[in-house]
Amino acid sequence: MLRGEIDATAAAGPEALLSTYGDVLRETIQGADGDRVAERAGLERETVDRILAGDVADVTLEEAAAILAMDSDRPDAETIAAEARDILLLGMTTAVLDVDTLASQLDAALGPKEIQQKIEGRYPMTLGEYATVHYHLRAHAE
Repeated sequence: MLRGEIDATAAAGPEALLSTYGDVLRETIQGADGDRVAERAGLERETVDRILAGDVADVTLEEAAAILAMDSDRPDAETIAAEARDILLLGMTTAVLDVDTLASQLDAALGPKEIQQKIEGRYPMTLGEYATVHYHLRAHAE
């Protein structure tokens, strides 16, 4: 999902990309007991229920990675989250954007320092924020 399995340029916008992230998370969870998923992923049951209901914008990158890591075909959660952040760093390089320029071009209330901290993993990033940045970087690189 966040490891390059989804082509951000194929999405109609950040909302569509976020919806696709949610679909992948729900597919990973479906068929499993919600309490068991929460326990294995180290999450609150309410987080799992929100994801199943389609509300993924406020789910953090780390929470999503913990769910995805439950799939034996995927790496551990730490690797998934690190690779997702690497996608953004590489996207900034490809698009030739620094955090100041990126912040000025996003319609989000994220400043350059906050974007940098989130991409570096020093501050939690929500999937809504991730989708916005990911989509913008891919669209700008074209």
